[in-house]
Amino acid sequence: MNKRDSHSSVLDLPLIAVTMGDPASIGPEIVVKALTSGELRDQARVIVSGQSEYLLRALEQAGIPLSGSEGWQVRVVADPAELREEDWQRQVIYVWQDAEESAIAEELRFGCPPQGEISLPAGRLSYIYIEQAHELAMSGKVTAIATAPINKESLRAAAVPYIGHTEILAGLTGTDDPLTVFEVRGLRVFFLTRHVSLRRACDLVTKERIMEMVPRCLRTLEELGVPDSSLAIAGLNPHSGESGLFGWEEVKEIVPAIEQLQKTGYNVVGPIGADSVFHLALIGRYGSVLSLYHDQGHIATKTLDFERTIALTCGMPYLRTSVDHGTALDIAGKNMASAVSMIEAIKLAAKYGPSYRQKYRQ
Repeated sequence: MNKRDSHSSVLDLPLIAVTMGDPASIGPEIVVKALTSGELRDQARVIVSGQSEYLLRALEQAGIPLSGSEGWQVRVVADPAELREEDWQRQVIYVWQDAEESAIAEELRFGCPPQGEISLPAGRLSYIYIEQAHELAMSGKVTAIATAPINKESLRAAAVPYIGHTEILAGLTGTDDPLTVFEVRGLRVFFLTRHVSLRRACDLVTKERIMEMVPRCLRTLEELGVPDSSLAIAGLNPHSGESGLFGWEEVKEIVPAIEQLQKTGYNVVGPIGADSVFHLALIGRYGSVLSLYHDQGHIATKTLDFERTIALTCGMPYLRTSVDHGTALDIAGKNMASAVSMIEAIKLAAKYGPSYRQKYRQ
């Protein structure tokens, strides 16, 4: 973790662009709670891609003081590079001017989004915040981005031609197939398949697919600067099939892929039963796990610690981290949302962003 010691400058900390998420959702609330928590002070500097009016409303609704010696302010800045060390030590949330101006222009066209509701304006603004954070990252002004949640239905209402963050950022960066890895308490999990049916996921467990995925996973670990780049492949069937007793996928597809990968020098082991492989990786036996289908990895990580399970999107010119929860429109504006996941997403962006940016360019 890029913690600042007592002798270094706050300007040495990674600068992270944080999107405000859907302005009608809990996004603004968890952003202001994260930035006023004090937990990021020695780990990251943050510039918000969003709008000051929604951040100020979130501060007020969360009961965070806006005046007096303990009061917080929101300030729009044209260039984060102009902020000095003393600026970062003040109780100020900084918003990037380009994002603010672009969002206001959208509001003039489509109106303001009602809090707690799905709407076209909310979808448009959500997209603008992501687009502006992308521009900050591509210009090199920030090290990485961390995203608050957006609502797929609002995106659709706004005719945004993408269903979520990963697809939006893939389109903006021209990335064909971004790679997602989850991290929670040092446990890292990749996914061979994701949003397909369980039946289809089993059909996709093939030697060819595993041999294509493993090098990508190991390259990603290297880019993130993970010292232990070993990868354990989870079994698909109970007890990894017991030599065909409970299924033949391990015998016919998984083991042949692992053996061939090992012969070519890849640090990969398995298959290891899914009832133990995640625990073994958690205690340090392996650097990461390749989960074979969506729920196999999601259940393991989210049961361990739901709020601190963070998604990292790799394979793009910059690293993106994200909370792994939704917009919770039903509690928007009610001061009920936890900022734990947002805080953790920013911490991981600061932890991995510098190494990722440097090694991706190489």
